[in-house]
Amino acid sequence: MSTPLLEIKGLTKAYPGVVANDDVSFTIKSGEVHALLGENGAGKSTLVKMIYGLVKPDAGSMVLRGDPFLPPEPRAARASGVAMVFQHFSLFEALDVAENIALGMENPPKMADLAARISEVSEEYGLPLDPHRIVGDLSAGERQRVEIIRCLLQNPKLLIMDEPTSVLTPQEVDILFQTLEQLRDEGTSILYISHKLEEIRRLCDHATILRLGKVVATCNPRQETVRAMAEMMVGESLHVPERKPHVAGEIALEVEDLSVASPSAFGTSLKEVSFSVSKGEVLGIGGVAGNGQDELTAALSGEVLVAPLQVRLAGAGVGDKGPQERRALGLLAAPEERLGHAAAPDMSLTENALLTGNVRENLAKNGFLDWSSAEGFAERIIEGFDVRTPGPDNAARSLSGGNLQKFVIGREVLQKPSVLVVNQPTWGVDASAAAAIRQAILDLAAEGAAIVCISQDLDELMEISDRFAALNGGRLTDPVPAQGLTVDQIGLMMGGAHDMEVAHHGAA
Repeated sequence: MSTPLLEIKGLTKAYPGVVANDDVSFTIKSGEVHALLGENGAGKSTLVKMIYGLVKPDAGSMVLRGDPFLPPEPRAARASGVAMVFQHFSLFEALDVAENIALGMENPPKMADLAARISEVSEEYGLPLDPHRIVGDLSAGERQRVEIIRCLLQNPKLLIMDEPTSVLTPQEVDILFQTLEQLRDEGTSILYISHKLEEIRRLCDHATILRLGKVVATCNPRQETVRAMAEMMVGESLHVPERKPHVAGEIALEVEDLSVASPSAFGTSLKEVSFSVSKGEVLGIGGVAGNGQDELTAALSGEVLVAPLQVRLAGAGVGDKGPQERRALGLLAAPEERLGHAAAPDMSLTENALLTGNVRENLAKNGFLDWSSAEGFAERIIEGFDVRTPGPDNAARSLSGGNLQKFVIGREVLQKPSVLVVNQPTWGVDASAAAAIRQAILDLAAEGAAIVCISQDLDELMEISDRFAALNGGRLTDPVPAQGLTVDQIGLMMGGAHDMEVAHHGAA
């Protein structure tokens, strides 16, 4: 691993109001798994976009295998041996696997030949994939395989992976790591971005740490603790969320026999879902992606209407009321997809604050928008949740994913809901921001709010939940006390064990 594959020298990129990368220099060696770490907004995404040809640097240079490297577009980067698996999949659900992969190739072979090659490469790297399956029918883990196989068919020398495990089960993570280790052993270099620092310690040979656009540290992750790496990223001691003992209050939210057909042909319909949440309680709902999480969020938020008494707020039926009516009554929600669902990409942060805060923050008077109050609300969110942005006039799409997540969660929390439903509250968020978001949720519960937290991060759910339930195929297990649950029991519940006696027996 002594030969440099990619040398990055003094890369700098500035945008209005912010320097995304400031004189960044480091080297990726051949056959190395190199971690790129940093808080949200530290400059990781901008840096990899320059390597992949999506962004042109203002200053600095790169050398790939001894030759100057400055790809004007991703096509040129791929031709030079650089491939990238993005955090958000770019797949067409109505097409099959082979058709999706062909769309990402410059000169795809005949479909029969491509299908055979997909089967061959996917088996070789332990990622079995049927080239004829429709992508909409695939799990999140299988969809990621499509993206990875598309890259591997290019025989890359450098594979960039951005948050590759955010939608995977623990078993799928193990399979992915075996594949990446095989690639490393064959001489492929991997640039790996993740906020899951235990994964970094397990997989990576070296780490470069960015803070506010600058390289602030390098380390061997295997010789560092998770806490030490997190503190290198943030430059200060890491806050550990604290919770007060939960005293069960009155029931705030009740859901009874909720059956909802998924609006998507590739979604999962809800089947007789029932649960209740008390004031001051956090109910954690886990499950592998695609088991009805989005459908449940939509039914609770009011985006999908049901019979009035199937969703009850403080005993009163609200199932037939839309999102704004439920917000006025105190039931607020933050969906999983932050850009395009929770926030309008091209609207400013002030406008996005207005979209959901209008009723509870009194941002309209006599039919006219109170713009100064809306801007003040946006500024309170930015300050209270440490949203890294030049100001409330900036568009939502200008924020990094983690900073937009902090804005979306902060917008709902500051409205002091009586019931808050959050789906994936810390997805793609760094350790420091995740701790802050979890603390905000716990503080809200301590003030008497009922929280429904839907998440694929089991560590998160065990940290903040009073009770835990799992979604599987649109069905919800009976909620059980979270304290004392083992990983085996949780795995059985996520796999469809609806009787906890079965889960306890299976885990024994």
